[in-house]
Amino acid sequence: MTTTRSMTSIQNLNPSTGELIAEIPCAGPDEVRAAVARARAAQPAWEALGLEERCRVLAGVADGLAERADELADLATREMGKLRGDAKSEIQGFTKMVTAELEEVQEALAPQTFKTKGNETQLVRMPHGVVAAITPWNFPVGMPLQILGPALAAGNTVVFKPSEHVPLTGQAIAEIIQACVPEDVLVLVHGAGETGAELVAADIDMVGFVGSRDTGKRIMESASKELKRLVLELGGKDPLVVFADADLDAAADCAVRHSLRNTGQVCCAVERVYIEESAAAPFEEKVSALAAKWKHGDGFEEDSKMGPLVSEEQRAKVVAQVDSAVEEGARLVMGGSCPDGPGWYYPATVLADVAEEQRISHDETFGPVVSLSTFDGSEEEAVRLANDTPYGLGANVFTGDTDRGARVAARMQAGQVGINQYLGGAPGTPWVGARQSGFGFLGGIEGHRQFTWPKSISKPV
Repeated sequence: MTTTRSMTSIQNLNPSTGELIAEIPCAGPDEVRAAVARARAAQPAWEALGLEERCRVLAGVADGLAERADELADLATREMGKLRGDAKSEIQGFTKMVTAELEEVQEALAPQTFKTKGNETQLVRMPHGVVAAITPWNFPVGMPLQILGPALAAGNTVVFKPSEHVPLTGQAIAEIIQACVPEDVLVLVHGAGETGAELVAADIDMVGFVGSRDTGKRIMESASKELKRLVLELGGKDPLVVFADADLDAAADCAVRHSLRNTGQVCCAVERVYIEESAAAPFEEKVSALAAKWKHGDGFEEDSKMGPLVSEEQRAKVVAQVDSAVEEGARLVMGGSCPDGPGWYYPATVLADVAEEQRISHDETFGPVVSLSTFDGSEEEAVRLANDTPYGLGANVFTGDTDRGARVAARMQAGQVGINQYLGGAPGTPWVGARQSGFGFLGGIEGHRQFTWPKSISKPV
Protein backbone atom coordinates (compact mmCIF):
# COMPACT_ATOMS: atom_id res chain seq x y z
CA MET A 1 0.00 0.00 0.00
CA THR A 2 1.27 3.48 -0.88
CA THR A 3 0.99 5.72 2.17
CA THR A 4 2.90 8.92 2.94
CA ARG A 5 4.12 9.97 6.37
CA SER A 6 5.79 12.78 8.30
CA MET A 7 6.81 13.51 11.87
CA THR A 8 3.51 15.07 12.92
CA SER A 9 0.65 12.77 13.83
CA ILE A 10 -3.05 12.34 14.49
CA GLN A 11 -4.19 11.31 17.95
CA ASN A 12 -6.93 8.89 16.94
CA LEU A 13 -9.28 8.76 19.96
CA ASN A 14 -12.27 6.55 20.73
CA PRO A 15 -15.17 8.99 21.30
CA SER A 16 -16.92 6.52 23.61
CA THR A 17 -14.03 6.48 26.07
CA GLY A 18 -11.54 9.19 25.06
CA GLU A 19 -8.85 6.49 24.91
CA LEU A 20 -6.14 6.46 22.26
CA ILE A 21 -6.77 4.00 19.43
CA ALA A 22 -3.66 4.79 17.44
CA GLU A 23 -1.20 7.54 16.64
CA ILE A 24 -1.23 8.08 12.89
CA PRO A 25 1.72 9.79 11.13
CA CYS A 26 0.60 12.64 8.88
CA ALA A 27 1.79 13.74 5.46
CA GLY A 28 3.69 17.01 5.34
CA PRO A 29 4.11 19.28 2.30
CA ASP A 30 6.88 17.23 0.69
CA GLU A 31 4.99 13.97 1.16
CA VAL A 32 1.81 15.46 -0.30
CA ARG A 33 3.65 16.71 -3.37
CA ALA A 34 5.31 13.30 -3.79
CA ALA A 35 1.93 11.56 -3.54
CA VAL A 36 0.48 13.81 -6.23
CA ALA A 37 3.52 13.23 -8.46
CA ARG A 38 3.07 9.46 -8.23
CA ALA A 39 -0.63 9.73 -9.04
CA ARG A 40 0.23 12.02 -11.96
CA ALA A 41 2.70 9.50 -13.35
CA ALA A 42 0.18 6.65 -13.08
CA GLN A 43 -2.71 8.52 -14.72
CA PRO A 44 -1.99 8.11 -18.46
CA ALA A 45 -1.80 4.32 -18.29
CA TRP A 46 -4.93 4.14 -16.15
CA GLU A 47 -6.83 6.34 -18.60
CA ALA A 48 -5.56 4.25 -21.53
CA LEU A 49 -7.27 1.14 -20.18
CA GLY A 50 -10.58 2.52 -21.35
CA LEU A 51 -13.86 2.98 -19.53
CA GLU A 52 -15.09 -0.60 -19.79
CA GLU A 53 -11.86 -2.14 -18.52
CA ARG A 54 -11.51 0.36 -15.67
CA CYS A 55 -15.02 -0.49 -14.51
CA ARG A 56 -14.26 -4.20 -14.78
CA VAL A 57 -11.19 -3.72 -12.57
CA LEU A 58 -13.09 -1.61 -10.04
CA ALA A 59 -15.88 -4.19 -9.77
CA GLY A 60 -13.53 -6.14 -7.50
CA VAL A 61 -13.96 -3.46 -4.84
CA ALA A 62 -17.36 -4.94 -3.97
CA ASP A 63 -15.74 -8.27 -3.09
CA GLY A 64 -13.13 -6.53 -0.96
CA LEU A 65 -15.77 -4.56 0.93
CA ALA A 66 -17.78 -7.73 1.56
CA GLU A 67 -14.74 -9.62 2.82
CA ARG A 68 -13.78 -6.86 5.26
CA ALA A 69 -17.28 -5.71 6.22
CA ASP A 70 -17.05 -6.72 9.87
CA GLU A 71 -13.61 -5.16 10.25
CA LEU A 72 -14.79 -1.92 8.65
CA ALA A 73 -17.88 -1.78 10.85
CA ASP A 74 -15.78 -2.27 13.98
CA LEU A 75 -13.35 0.45 12.88
CA ALA A 76 -16.12 2.95 12.16
CA THR A 77 -17.71 2.32 15.55
CA ARG A 78 -14.42 2.66 17.41
CA GLU A 79 -13.22 5.73 15.52
CA MET A 80 -16.36 7.89 15.27
CA GLY A 81 -18.88 6.25 17.60
CA LYS A 82 -21.37 5.11 14.95
CA LEU A 83 -23.71 2.35 16.07
CA ARG A 84 -22.24 -0.99 15.00
CA GLY A 85 -25.48 -2.00 13.27
CA ASP A 86 -25.64 1.29 11.38
CA ALA A 87 -22.01 0.94 10.33
CA LYS A 88 -22.63 -2.57 9.01
CA SER A 89 -25.72 -1.38 7.11
CA GLU A 90 -23.75 1.48 5.57
CA ILE A 91 -21.07 -0.92 4.34
CA GLN A 92 -23.55 -3.47 3.02
CA GLY A 93 -25.57 -0.81 1.24
CA PHE A 94 -22.60 0.70 -0.54
CA THR A 95 -21.19 -2.73 -1.36
CA LYS A 96 -24.40 -3.46 -3.28
CA MET A 97 -24.17 -0.08 -4.98
CA VAL A 98 -20.70 -0.64 -6.45
CA THR A 99 -21.85 -2.71 -9.41
CA ALA A 100 -24.89 -0.55 -10.12
CA GLU A 101 -22.86 2.63 -9.88
CA LEU A 102 -20.20 1.36 -12.27
CA GLU A 103 -22.92 0.51 -14.79
CA GLU A 104 -24.32 4.00 -14.32
CA VAL A 105 -20.87 5.55 -14.84
CA GLN A 106 -20.50 3.69 -18.13
CA GLU A 107 -23.86 5.04 -19.26
CA ALA A 108 -22.97 8.57 -18.17
CA LEU A 109 -19.58 8.63 -19.89
CA ALA A 110 -20.39 6.70 -23.06
CA PRO A 111 -19.51 8.62 -26.28
CA GLN A 112 -22.38 10.39 -28.03
CA THR A 113 -22.71 11.13 -31.74
CA PHE A 114 -24.38 14.22 -33.20
CA LYS A 115 -24.98 14.70 -36.93
CA THR A 116 -25.90 17.57 -39.20
CA LYS A 117 -25.74 17.84 -42.95
CA GLY A 118 -22.12 17.24 -43.95
CA ASN A 119 -20.80 16.97 -40.39
CA GLU A 120 -20.55 14.39 -37.63
CA THR A 121 -19.46 15.24 -34.10
CA GLN A 122 -18.51 12.74 -31.45
CA LEU A 123 -18.75 13.92 -27.87
CA VAL A 124 -16.36 12.10 -25.57
CA ARG A 125 -15.71 12.67 -21.89
CA MET A 126 -12.14 13.13 -20.71
CA PRO A 127 -10.79 12.67 -17.17
CA HIS A 128 -9.49 15.78 -15.42
CA GLY A 129 -6.25 14.06 -14.38
CA VAL A 130 -5.48 13.88 -10.66
CA VAL A 131 -8.35 14.27 -8.23
CA ALA A 132 -7.91 15.12 -4.54
CA ALA A 133 -10.60 13.28 -2.55
CA ILE A 134 -11.11 14.76 0.92
CA THR A 135 -13.86 12.98 2.80
CA PRO A 136 -15.75 13.27 6.12
CA TRP A 137 -16.09 11.13 9.21
CA ASN A 138 -19.86 10.87 9.67
CA PHE A 139 -20.34 8.27 6.92
CA PRO A 140 -16.77 7.01 6.79
CA VAL A 141 -17.34 4.30 4.16
CA GLY A 142 -20.18 5.62 2.04
CA MET A 143 -18.92 9.15 1.51
CA PRO A 144 -15.43 8.16 0.26
CA LEU A 145 -16.91 5.62 -2.14
CA GLN A 146 -19.22 8.23 -3.67
CA ILE A 147 -16.17 10.19 -4.76
CA LEU A 148 -13.52 7.51 -5.27
CA GLY A 149 -15.61 5.20 -7.46
CA PRO A 150 -16.76 7.71 -10.12
CA ALA A 151 -13.44 9.59 -10.08
CA LEU A 152 -11.42 6.45 -10.75
CA ALA A 153 -13.87 4.95 -13.24
CA ALA A 154 -13.68 8.16 -15.28
CA GLY A 155 -9.93 7.65 -15.75
CA ASN A 156 -8.60 9.98 -13.08
CA THR A 157 -6.07 8.93 -10.50
CA VAL A 158 -6.79 9.97 -6.93
CA VAL A 159 -4.93 11.18 -3.86
CA PHE A 160 -7.23 10.32 -0.98
CA LYS A 161 -7.23 12.04 2.42
CA PRO A 162 -9.84 10.60 4.77
CA SER A 163 -10.96 12.58 7.80
CA GLU A 164 -8.51 12.71 10.68
CA HIS A 165 -11.29 11.29 12.88
CA VAL A 166 -11.49 8.03 10.88
CA PRO A 167 -7.98 7.41 9.53
CA LEU A 168 -8.00 3.64 9.98
CA THR A 169 -11.39 3.25 8.30
CA GLY A 170 -10.12 5.36 5.42
CA GLN A 171 -6.93 3.35 5.25
CA ALA A 172 -8.90 0.10 5.01
CA ILE A 173 -10.97 1.50 2.13
CA ALA A 174 -7.78 2.57 0.37
CA GLU A 175 -6.31 -0.91 0.80
CA ILE A 176 -9.41 -2.53 -0.70
CA ILE A 177 -9.26 -0.30 -3.78
CA GLN A 178 -5.48 -0.52 -4.11
CA ALA A 179 -5.74 -4.31 -4.22
CA CYS A 180 -7.77 -3.94 -7.43
CA VAL A 181 -6.06 -1.13 -9.33
CA PRO A 182 -2.48 -0.61 -10.60
CA GLU A 183 0.10 0.98 -8.32
CA ASP A 184 -0.34 4.69 -7.54
CA VAL A 185 -3.77 4.93 -9.19
CA LEU A 186 -4.97 5.60 -5.63
CA VAL A 187 -2.52 7.15 -3.16
CA LEU A 188 -3.43 7.61 0.51
CA VAL A 189 -2.31 10.53 2.65
CA HIS A 190 -3.21 11.05 6.30
CA GLY A 191 -3.60 14.36 8.06
CA ALA A 192 -5.90 17.07 9.34
CA GLY A 193 -6.73 20.46 7.86
CA GLU A 194 -3.14 21.44 7.14
CA THR A 195 -2.59 18.33 5.03
CA GLY A 196 -5.84 18.92 3.20
CA ALA A 197 -4.81 22.49 2.41
CA GLU A 198 -1.47 21.28 1.05
CA LEU A 199 -3.26 18.75 -1.12
CA VAL A 200 -5.66 21.33 -2.57
CA ALA A 201 -2.70 23.64 -3.33
CA ALA A 202 -0.65 20.86 -4.94
CA ASP A 203 -0.46 19.97 -8.64
CA ILE A 204 -3.93 18.45 -8.81
CA ASP A 205 -6.70 19.06 -11.34
CA MET A 206 -9.85 18.63 -9.27
CA VAL A 207 -11.06 18.46 -5.67
CA GLY A 208 -13.89 16.22 -4.53
CA PHE A 209 -14.80 17.29 -0.99
CA VAL A 210 -17.55 16.50 1.50
CA GLY A 211 -17.53 18.49 4.71
CA SER A 212 -18.31 21.87 6.25
CA ARG A 213 -19.28 25.02 4.41
CA ASP A 214 -16.38 26.98 5.92
CA THR A 215 -13.81 24.45 4.74
CA GLY A 216 -15.51 24.32 1.34
CA LYS A 217 -15.09 28.08 1.00
CA ARG A 218 -11.37 27.82 1.80
CA ILE A 219 -10.99 25.04 -0.76
CA MET A 220 -12.79 27.12 -3.38
CA GLU A 221 -10.58 30.11 -2.67
CA SER A 222 -7.40 28.04 -2.99
CA ALA A 223 -8.59 26.22 -6.11
CA SER A 224 -9.58 29.49 -7.80
CA LYS A 225 -5.94 30.46 -8.27
CA GLU A 226 -5.53 27.82 -10.97
CA LEU A 227 -9.24 27.27 -11.77
CA LYS A 228 -9.18 23.69 -10.50
CA ARG A 229 -12.44 21.85 -10.91
CA LEU A 230 -14.57 21.29 -7.82
CA VAL A 231 -17.31 19.11 -6.43
CA LEU A 232 -18.19 20.30 -2.94
CA GLU A 233 -20.92 18.68 -0.85
CA LEU A 234 -21.28 20.93 2.17
CA GLY A 235 -23.54 21.30 5.18
CA GLY A 236 -27.21 22.03 5.67
CA LYS A 237 -29.80 23.51 8.00
CA ASP A 238 -32.69 21.45 6.71
CA PRO A 239 -36.27 22.44 7.58
CA LEU A 240 -39.29 20.24 8.23
CA VAL A 241 -42.62 22.05 7.78
CA VAL A 242 -45.65 20.42 9.40
CA PHE A 243 -49.16 21.68 8.66
CA ALA A 244 -51.94 20.97 11.18
CA ASP A 245 -53.75 18.62 8.77
CA ALA A 246 -50.71 16.35 8.40
CA ASP A 247 -50.32 12.87 9.82
CA LEU A 248 -48.73 14.14 13.02
CA ASP A 249 -47.47 10.72 14.05
CA ALA A 250 -45.57 10.30 10.79
CA ALA A 251 -44.28 13.86 10.93
CA ALA A 252 -43.11 13.48 14.54
CA ASP A 253 -41.32 10.26 13.64
CA CYS A 254 -39.56 12.04 10.78
CA ALA A 255 -38.62 14.96 13.04
CA VAL A 256 -37.14 12.75 15.74
CA ARG A 257 -35.56 10.05 13.61
CA HIS A 258 -33.84 12.48 11.28
CA SER A 259 -32.77 14.90 13.97
CA LEU A 260 -31.22 12.16 16.10
CA ARG A 261 -29.94 9.39 13.80
CA ASN A 262 -26.16 9.10 13.75
CA THR A 263 -26.32 11.35 16.85
CA GLY A 264 -27.51 14.17 14.61
CA GLN A 265 -24.25 14.11 12.68
CA VAL A 266 -25.82 14.05 9.21
CA CYS A 267 -25.45 16.81 6.63
CA CYS A 268 -29.13 16.47 5.68
CA ALA A 269 -30.45 16.04 9.23
CA VAL A 270 -33.69 17.78 10.18
CA GLU A 271 -32.37 20.82 12.05
CA ARG A 272 -35.44 23.09 12.09
CA VAL A 273 -39.03 21.96 12.63
CA TYR A 274 -41.87 24.41 11.92
CA ILE A 275 -45.24 23.21 13.18
CA GLU A 276 -48.51 25.06 12.56
CA GLU A 277 -49.48 26.80 15.80
CA SER A 278 -52.81 25.00 16.25
CA ALA A 279 -51.05 21.60 16.29
CA ALA A 280 -47.97 22.63 18.30
CA ALA A 281 -48.99 21.15 21.67
CA PRO A 282 -49.94 17.63 20.51
CA PHE A 283 -46.97 17.56 18.14
CA GLU A 284 -44.57 18.44 20.95
CA GLU A 285 -46.00 15.61 23.08
CA LYS A 286 -45.49 13.11 20.26
CA VAL A 287 -41.93 14.31 19.63
CA SER A 288 -41.04 14.15 23.33
CA ALA A 289 -42.41 10.62 23.69
CA LEU A 290 -40.41 9.40 20.70
CA ALA A 291 -37.20 11.24 21.62
CA ALA A 292 -37.28 9.76 25.14
CA LYS A 293 -36.68 6.32 23.56
CA TRP A 294 -33.37 7.38 22.00
CA LYS A 295 -30.94 6.08 24.60
CA HIS A 296 -27.32 7.00 24.09
CA GLY A 297 -24.48 4.57 24.71
CA ASP A 298 -21.48 2.83 23.23
CA GLY A 299 -22.00 1.88 19.61
CA PHE A 300 -21.27 -1.78 20.38
CA GLU A 301 -24.14 -1.96 22.88
CA GLU A 302 -27.21 -3.45 21.21
CA ASP A 303 -29.72 -1.27 23.08
CA SER A 304 -28.04 2.03 22.12
CA LYS A 305 -29.90 4.22 19.64
CA MET A 306 -27.21 6.93 19.56
CA GLY A 307 -23.48 6.79 20.02
CA PRO A 308 -21.27 9.63 21.22
CA LEU A 309 -20.48 12.74 19.25
CA VAL A 310 -17.30 12.33 17.25
CA SER A 311 -15.11 14.60 19.39
CA GLU A 312 -15.00 16.75 22.48
CA GLU A 313 -14.91 19.81 20.20
CA GLN A 314 -18.07 18.75 18.37
CA ARG A 315 -19.91 18.19 21.64
CA ALA A 316 -18.83 21.62 22.89
CA LYS A 317 -20.37 23.21 19.78
CA VAL A 318 -23.69 21.47 20.42
CA VAL A 319 -23.65 22.42 24.11
CA ALA A 320 -22.95 26.06 23.24
CA GLN A 321 -25.85 26.21 20.77
CA VAL A 322 -28.36 24.63 23.16
CA ASP A 323 -27.27 26.74 26.12
CA SER A 324 -27.44 29.90 24.03
CA ALA A 325 -30.94 29.02 22.77
CA VAL A 326 -32.24 28.50 26.32
CA GLU A 327 -30.64 31.73 27.50
CA GLU A 328 -32.35 33.53 24.62
CA GLY A 329 -35.80 32.19 25.51
CA ALA A 330 -36.16 28.73 23.99
CA ARG A 331 -37.83 26.19 26.26
CA LEU A 332 -35.85 23.06 27.16
CA VAL A 333 -38.31 20.18 26.94
CA MET A 334 -35.82 17.37 27.59
CA GLY A 335 -32.11 16.63 27.59
CA GLY A 336 -29.69 19.50 27.30
CA SER A 337 -26.92 18.48 29.70
CA CYS A 338 -23.79 16.38 29.36
CA PRO A 339 -23.90 13.06 31.23
CA ASP A 340 -21.25 12.12 33.77
CA GLY A 341 -18.52 9.68 32.83
CA PRO A 342 -16.12 9.19 29.96
CA GLY A 343 -16.87 9.75 26.31
CA TRP A 344 -18.41 12.62 24.36
CA TYR A 345 -22.04 11.73 24.86
CA TYR A 346 -24.95 14.12 24.67
CA PRO A 347 -28.56 13.09 25.28
CA ALA A 348 -31.47 13.38 22.89
CA THR A 349 -32.54 17.00 23.38
CA VAL A 350 -35.81 18.72 22.49
CA LEU A 351 -36.16 22.50 22.36
CA ALA A 352 -39.48 24.30 21.86
CA ASP A 353 -40.43 27.93 21.23
CA VAL A 354 -37.20 28.45 19.29
CA ALA A 355 -37.20 31.96 17.86
CA GLU A 356 -36.26 32.81 14.29
CA GLU A 357 -33.41 35.12 15.33
CA GLN A 358 -31.67 32.62 17.60
CA ARG A 359 -28.32 31.19 16.61
CA ILE A 360 -29.63 27.61 16.66
CA SER A 361 -32.10 28.58 13.92
CA HIS A 362 -29.27 29.51 11.56
CA ASP A 363 -25.98 27.75 12.46
CA GLU A 364 -25.57 24.08 11.62
CA THR A 365 -25.93 22.08 14.87
CA PHE A 366 -24.73 18.62 13.81
CA GLY A 367 -25.89 17.10 17.07
CA PRO A 368 -28.88 15.26 18.60
CA VAL A 369 -31.27 18.20 18.96
CA VAL A 370 -34.91 18.47 17.86
CA SER A 371 -35.61 22.19 17.45
CA LEU A 372 -39.32 23.13 17.41
CA SER A 373 -40.76 26.43 16.22
CA THR A 374 -44.27 27.46 15.17
CA PHE A 375 -45.73 29.26 12.15
CA ASP A 376 -49.13 30.72 11.32
CA GLY A 377 -50.24 27.98 8.93
CA SER A 378 -49.92 29.96 5.69
CA GLU A 379 -47.98 28.61 2.75
CA GLU A 380 -46.21 31.93 2.39
CA GLU A 381 -44.87 31.85 5.94
CA ALA A 382 -43.91 28.19 5.66
CA VAL A 383 -41.84 28.85 2.55
CA ARG A 384 -40.28 32.01 3.98
CA LEU A 385 -39.11 30.24 7.13
CA ALA A 386 -37.90 27.16 5.29
CA ASN A 387 -35.79 29.32 2.98
CA ASP A 388 -34.47 31.58 5.76
CA THR A 389 -30.96 30.11 5.54
CA PRO A 390 -27.94 30.36 3.26
CA TYR A 391 -28.01 26.57 2.98
CA GLY A 392 -30.02 24.54 0.49
CA LEU A 393 -29.35 20.85 0.93
CA GLY A 394 -32.67 19.29 1.90
CA ALA A 395 -36.19 20.13 3.05
CA ASN A 396 -39.35 18.29 4.06
CA VAL A 397 -43.05 19.15 4.20
CA PHE A 398 -45.92 17.18 5.77
CA THR A 399 -49.54 18.04 5.00
CA GLY A 400 -52.86 16.35 4.40
CA ASP A 401 -53.31 18.44 1.25
CA THR A 402 -51.06 16.91 -1.41
CA ASP A 403 -51.55 19.85 -3.77
CA ARG A 404 -50.37 22.22 -1.06
CA GLY A 405 -47.42 19.93 -0.38
CA ALA A 406 -46.43 20.09 -4.03
CA ARG A 407 -46.72 23.89 -4.10
CA VAL A 408 -44.61 24.34 -0.99
CA ALA A 409 -42.00 21.79 -2.15
CA ALA A 410 -41.65 23.57 -5.49
CA ARG A 411 -40.77 26.82 -3.71
CA MET A 412 -38.34 25.34 -1.18
CA GLN A 413 -34.78 26.23 -2.16
CA ALA A 414 -33.17 22.85 -1.59
CA GLY A 415 -31.63 20.14 -3.72
CA GLN A 416 -33.77 17.36 -2.22
CA VAL A 417 -37.32 17.75 -0.91
CA GLY A 418 -39.58 15.15 0.67
CA ILE A 419 -43.39 15.44 0.67
CA ASN A 420 -45.00 13.42 3.49
CA GLN A 421 -41.76 11.46 3.75
CA TYR A 422 -38.15 12.16 4.51
CA LEU A 423 -36.19 13.56 1.59
CA GLY A 424 -34.20 11.29 -0.72
CA GLY A 425 -34.29 10.62 -4.42
CA ALA A 426 -34.74 7.39 -6.31
CA PRO A 427 -31.59 5.65 -7.58
CA GLY A 428 -30.12 7.51 -10.51
CA THR A 429 -30.82 11.02 -9.21
CA PRO A 430 -27.90 13.27 -8.22
CA TRP A 431 -27.28 14.50 -4.69
CA VAL A 432 -27.44 18.28 -4.98
CA GLY A 433 -26.47 21.02 -2.57
CA ALA A 434 -28.22 24.20 -3.68
CA ARG A 435 -27.03 27.67 -2.65
CA GLN A 436 -24.24 27.39 -0.03
CA SER A 437 -24.77 23.67 0.56
CA GLY A 438 -22.68 22.65 -2.40
CA PHE A 439 -21.00 23.23 -5.71
CA GLY A 440 -21.45 20.54 -8.33
CA PHE A 441 -23.19 17.22 -7.77
CA LEU A 442 -22.51 13.66 -6.63
CA GLY A 443 -24.28 10.55 -7.89
CA GLY A 444 -26.50 9.88 -10.87
CA ILE A 445 -25.65 10.63 -14.49
CA GLU A 446 -25.10 14.33 -13.76
CA GLY A 447 -22.88 13.64 -10.77
CA HIS A 448 -20.65 11.09 -12.52
CA ARG A 449 -20.02 13.50 -15.37
CA GLN A 450 -18.56 16.03 -12.91
CA PHE A 451 -15.35 13.98 -12.91
CA THR A 452 -14.80 14.59 -16.63
CA TRP A 453 -14.83 17.36 -19.20
CA PRO A 454 -16.70 17.01 -22.52
CA LYS A 455 -14.66 17.07 -25.72
CA SER A 456 -16.16 17.44 -29.20
CA ILE A 457 -14.42 15.84 -32.19
CA SER A 458 -15.94 16.76 -35.55
CA LYS A 459 -15.36 15.58 -39.11
CA PRO A 460 -17.03 15.99 -42.48
CA VAL A 461 -19.28 13.21 -43.74
